[in-house]
Amino acid sequence: MQTAYFASGCFWCVEAVFESVDGVAEAVSGYAGGEKPNPTYRIVSSGNSKHAEAVKVYYDSSIVSYETLVEVFFNSHDPSTKNAQGPDYGPQYRSIAFYQNQEELSTIQRKIKEYRLAGTFSRITTEVKELDKFWVAEDYHQDYERLNPNQPYIRSVSIPRLNKFKAKMPEVLKDGIH
Repeated sequence: MQTAYFASGCFWCVEAVFESVDGVAEAVSGYAGGEKPNPTYRIVSSGNSKHAEAVKVYYDSSIVSYETLVEVFFNSHDPSTKNAQGPDYGPQYRSIAFYQNQEELSTIQRKIKEYRLAGTFSRITTEVKELDKFWVAEDYHQDYERLNPNQPYIRSVSIPRLNKFKAKMPEVLKDGIH
């Protein structure tokens, strides 16, 4: 299994999006991009830790490419909004594509260039950062959308975001997800 790391708003939503993609075995909610060790939800949600809510995506590169995951990332959120996604505001909800090596960095930069040239987004505020450390979030955040389908935020924000993504990129979905 390979791993990839992305931040694009509430990790409950991001985790659900990536787990719908064929070739993705698991997405784990956590924190990345900041400086404080051992961050907690309380610390990160204050907006002062410099961490973002992020996901660690475990994927089979023989089924789904890193480039496709980058496309999923950009097509499942609004990279033109700085420090916000939907109703969530603050630096902990910013858009970040993390890379672990030069090949991943090149892929991210190429996709950003393609989106800019195509005018896909009004602007792209996504940070491109080398992954320093990923901190796994508290247990109650893992698989949150799946385990709490009737929670008001999940019903009003997360599920509509997932459905919008599924309509946009149906070709990458696992069987039975359509």
